[in-house]
Amino acid sequence: MKFKGAIFDMDGVLFDTERIYQETWQEIAVLQGITLDGSFLRAITGTSGAHMRRIVEKYYHVPDGTDVIQKCMEQVRQKLSVHVPVKKGVREILEYFRDKGICMAVASSSATQQIVANLQITGIRDYFSIIASGTEVKQGKPAPDIFLLAAERLQCDPKECFVFEDSENGIKAGYAAGCFTVMVPDLMEPSSAILPYCGKVCSDLGQAAREIEEM
Repeated sequence: MKFKGAIFDMDGVLFDTERIYQETWQEIAVLQGITLDGSFLRAITGTSGAHMRRIVEKYYHVPDGTDVIQKCMEQVRQKLSVHVPVKKGVREILEYFRDKGICMAVASSSATQQIVANLQITGIRDYFSIIASGTEVKQGKPAPDIFLLAAERLQCDPKECFVFEDSENGIKAGYAAGCFTVMVPDLMEPSSAILPYCGKVCSDLGQAAREIEEM
């Protein structure tokens, strides 16, 4: 199989921002007198839209999770306007794909404005020809919609695309789209249940670049 595209999740893959989201979810919960149990992290990571809203409603015990989500996104936006930490191996793999002539996209559950801001602040916007946001699709991860959209915009068959994800919801979405999934764990190690959905599991994007070169 000749690969023509590489699609990257953003939070937890390109940027060390997933922990900022988790800290913010916790801060909001404390203010509301709520204790989030350990299953919240795995449930919420990589989600968007109605799926995220249902999870927030379950854990925050509210009839509509929209206000909690908006509060979290606004607080994270303020934090990231100061500094966006880049994950290990990002520039290495972006240079690798650029040298190979493989087109690249970001497919993130975040809003387009936040995606663009993060890419510009960190100086890597020019590597990506395509951006796909979770706000543009009907169903968020673990549904495949966002990766199908990114592949379509790259003018690639999904089977010709790598997908780089840190979350199990994201890996399931990439697998359902028909892409070659590479899991780069961030805050959680992969469970045994997700391993069959992973084409590769790598400790960072630098290792992913080296292993892809050997394929």
